[in-house]
Amino acid sequence: MNRLAGETSPYLRQHADNPVDWHPWGDEAFDLARAEDRPVLLSIGYSACHWCHVMAHESFEDETIAGVMNDLFVNVKVDREERPDVDALYMQATLALTGGGGWPMTVFLTPDGRPFYAGTYFPPVSRGGMPGFTELLRAVASAYRDRRDDIEASAQEVGRRLEGMARRRPSPELITSRLVDEAEANLERAFDPDQGGFGGAPKFPPTLALEFLLRRLWRRPDDQRARVMAELTLRRMAEGGIHDQLAGGFHRYSVDEIWLVPHFEKMLYDNALLARDYTLAHRTLGGDSHRAVAEATLDYLLREMRAPEGGFASAQDADSPGGEGAFFVWRPEDLAALLEPAEAAAVTVRYGVRPAGNFEGATILRVAAPMEEVERAVGPDAERLLASARGKLLAARAERPAPARDDKVLTGWNGLAIAALADAGADFDRPDYLAAARETAAFLLQRMVVGGRLRRVWMEGEARHLGCLDDYADLCHGLLVLYEATFEPGWLEAARQLAADMVRLFGDPEGGGFFYAGSDAEALVARTRDLEDHPTPSGNSQAAWVLLRLAHLGADPELETIALDALRLVRDEVARFPQAFGTALVALDFHTAGPREVAIVGSPDDAATAALVAIARVHAGPDAVMAVGDPGDPRAAAAAPLLAHRPAVNGAPAAYVCERFVCAAPVTDPEALAAQLRR
Repeated sequence: MNRLAGETSPYLRQHADNPVDWHPWGDEAFDLARAEDRPVLLSIGYSACHWCHVMAHESFEDETIAGVMNDLFVNVKVDREERPDVDALYMQATLALTGGGGWPMTVFLTPDGRPFYAGTYFPPVSRGGMPGFTELLRAVASAYRDRRDDIEASAQEVGRRLEGMARRRPSPELITSRLVDEAEANLERAFDPDQGGFGGAPKFPPTLALEFLLRRLWRRPDDQRARVMAELTLRRMAEGGIHDQLAGGFHRYSVDEIWLVPHFEKMLYDNALLARDYTLAHRTLGGDSHRAVAEATLDYLLREMRAPEGGFASAQDADSPGGEGAFFVWRPEDLAALLEPAEAAAVTVRYGVRPAGNFEGATILRVAAPMEEVERAVGPDAERLLASARGKLLAARAERPAPARDDKVLTGWNGLAIAALADAGADFDRPDYLAAARETAAFLLQRMVVGGRLRRVWMEGEARHLGCLDDYADLCHGLLVLYEATFEPGWLEAARQLAADMVRLFGDPEGGGFFYAGSDAEALVARTRDLEDHPTPSGNSQAAWVLLRLAHLGADPELETIALDALRLVRDEVARFPQAFGTALVALDFHTAGPREVAIVGSPDDAATAALVAIARVHAGPDAVMAVGDPGDPRAAAAAPLLAHRPAVNGAPAAYVCERFVCAAPVTDPEALAAQLRR
C-alpha cells in the first residue's frame, strides 16, 4: 500500500493499492521534487467519476506504467471534492493550456507547483488521436530534462494568465434589467426545442438556469419563452433514464441529447438543486407532477444519502460491481420472474422494457408511453399495478450489488440540501423535511466549525480542510432558506455571522468580489476566483445572492454594495454565456426587479399570524424577502432588522409590505394583504 492508505478521502483510498508511489497533496511531495529535481505529476479526480476509474484501471494499476511514473515523477493524487481550491487552480491552468478540462485531470508541474503541461484522461496506448500515457510520460520527462527553457516559458505564461484572473476588476458599466432580458434570449438560442435543455450531448441538468427561468415566470407569467424552456426541460428530464424511475433522484448527466443513457453516478448537489427546481416549478407552474418529482428526489436523499453522524453523503458511484449501470437496468425475464403478468405488462408499456434493450442489451427505465396507453394495455387499474410493480422491482434491486457511496459530508453541498428540504417542507407542508433541514443545519454549525473557522469535510468523526468560498456561501444560503421556512431567528443569526466571516476571509478589498480560498488558507501559486457555475453555484455569485437578501432583511446598504461589486465582476459575461451564470442571473434579476420586503409581526403561535404568513407565501413570490417575529421578542428583530419598529396593530398581528424599506400601511386582514401583494 502507498501513502494514500492513511487518508480519510474515499477517492484517495481507492488508489491506496496502486503500484504508483502516490503522495497526498502536501509539502512532503514538493520537497522531494525539489530535492531530486523531478517534475510533479498531479492527478485530480473524485470517487464517483467513471473515467477516473477507467484511467485508474488502465494505467495506475498497471505495474509497467506505474514503474515509469515512479521513475520519472513525484506523483500526487488529489480529491477535488476535498481540496476544491487546488482543483480550481489547476483546472484554470488546464483550460489555459488546452482550452478544455474535466476529470480525471492530469497536470504536470515544476517542483515549485507551477503547471506547464496538462490534459484530462489519457489511454494507456495511443488511440483516437490521444497519445498513450506511457508515451506522454516519457515525452514530458524528456522535455523537462532537456528543454528546461521551454518548460519555464510555458510555466511563466500560465502563471501570468492565472495572476490576470486573480486581478480581475468589476465592470464600471451599469447593471440593468436589459442584461437579464438578453440572457434569457440567448438561453433560447441554445435551447433544444425537442428534448429540452441546452446544447447537445452530453447533456447536463441545467439546474441554475432553470431556477432563473422559473423565478422570471413568477413575475412574468405571460413569458411564453421562459415557460416553454422550463416546462419542456423539466418534463423531459423527469421522463428520461437520467431520472431513477424506481427510487427517485437523478444521475449526473446524459451521454445523449434525449436524457436516456446516463453516467450513473448520483451526486448530492445535483439532487438538491433539482429538488428545489421541481419545488419551485410546482409553485410557479402548478400541477402535481413537479411536486411528485421533488418529493421523490428528497425522499431518495433521506433514505439513501443520510450520513450516520449527520448531514448527507456526497455521492454514489458511477460504476456498479456488476459493470456500468448493472444495478439500474432490467430485462423482460427479470419482470417475468418478479412481477404478476399484469404488473409486468404495465411496466413493459410504461417504461419501454424490450428484449433488445436500450443499453448494452438491457433496459434503462424511462417513461416510454403515457398513462392512457398503459390503461389501454392493462385496464383502468394501471396506476395501482405500476405502483405495486415499482415496489417489487425496488426491493429486488436492493438485493443487487450496489454502487459504492462516498460518505464524506461536504459543507457546501449540504447547504444546498438544507435549502431544498426547507423550501419543500414549507411549500408542501412536510414537517419531516423541515426536521431534516434543521438537523443538518445543526450538525454543520456544531461539528463543522472549529476554532471559529468553517471546515469543508466531515469524515470519520473529524472536520477537515478549511472551508472555501462556496462552503460559506452555500451554507449561508441554506440557513436563509431555512429561516424563511421556519422564521426561527437562530438560523438567520448564524447566516449573518457566516456572511460577515465570508466577507472578511474571501473578499477582495482592492478590486471587489471574492476569492475562492480564504486569506488564511495555504498559499498556492496563484489565488483563484470562482466565477462560473459548474455545476454547483459559483461561489462569487452565490455570495452576492445571499448578501443581497441579507441586505434587504437588515436594511444594510453596505452588504448590497459588496454584492453588486461581486456581480459586476461577471457583468460582461452573463448575457453572452447565460448557461454558465445562472446564479448570477438569479441575483441580478432579484436586484433589477426591485424586490419586496414583507414583515409580519405577531406571535408565531397565533393563528392570525399563521394566516398572514400563509397568504404571503402564496402571493409574495420567491423573490420577496420575508421576516416574521413576535414584536415582544427582541431576538427576532435583532436577527431581522426588517421587523424593527413595526408594531402590531391594536394588539393584532400585522403585515407590512415594503419596497426598499418604504412600507405601505400595515394590514391585519389576510385578504387585504393579498390585495397589497397582487398590486
